[in-house]
Amino acid sequence: MKYLVPSSLAFALAAAFAMPAHAADTDDRFELRLGMMNIDNNNTIRGSTDVMGNDISFAQDFDFGGKEWEPRVDGTFRISQRQRLIFDYFKYDKDRREELGDTYSYEGVTVPAGSFIKGELKYQVASLVYDYSVVDTEHFSMGLELGAEWAKVEATGYADLGPDLYQGTFADESEDGVAPVVGVRFTARPSEHWLFNVQGQYLNTNWGSFDDYDGDLTRANAIVEYRFTRNFGIFAGYDWFKLDVDKSGSDGLIGLKQEFKGPVAGVTLAF
Repeated sequence: MKYLVPSSLAFALAAAFAMPAHAADTDDRFELRLGMMNIDNNNTIRGSTDVMGNDISFAQDFDFGGKEWEPRVDGTFRISQRQRLIFDYFKYDKDRREELGDTYSYEGVTVPAGSFIKGELKYQVASLVYDYSVVDTEHFSMGLELGAEWAKVEATGYADLGPDLYQGTFADESEDGVAPVVGVRFTARPSEHWLFNVQGQYLNTNWGSFDDYDGDLTRANAIVEYRFTRNFGIFAGYDWFKLDVDKSGSDGLIGLKQEFKGPVAGVTLAF
């Protein structure tokens, strides 16, 4: 008898963790993940033009210095066992200021100490996709996604080089658009407490309303989630975005590549 109780308890615990997680997946009508992303960004501006019959091109890397914590939100509304609506939102807002420590003079031109140049970059992406699980088992599902994605990039630049040279805004650009997006999702639930999710999305600017911009936007992310209860959990993972576009004009071509990547973490609310 003294061996029967521990054995029964061990069997009960093993059975609890081995129970199919399918019921947990079907019971969640709505999931909301509120988190933050520690963003590291890389940027490249490139261009080409023709000067007196000579082709001239350039490419310059730049960054805004340091990493930035920014909000990241995604939600899932389950229509049926195989059908879902998935929403994602990501924002990046960073500024950088370079200040002249000493007075600088050259050929009669003086730039006083304290003169500065300041730039700010804002980047937002939001998507809403319909997800259909082409594979749906007790512990694994794979979904194909089709929907719309909105992206907006804003860049401003301000310079104060003294009253005798220049003071004011020298750049104030904003561009946004909407385009169809396609994607794929892999979800694994090895137990009722754990979830592993991988998602990838792609859009081409020619598909939507991005005016004269040609290029694409690519995104991939992966998270691991642990549910303390049916309605509350925590997650951690990694997110990656890349925007790569060119704009042609009468004077030539200008291009921009922006890459945002970093770890994410937050809480999950399910109903």
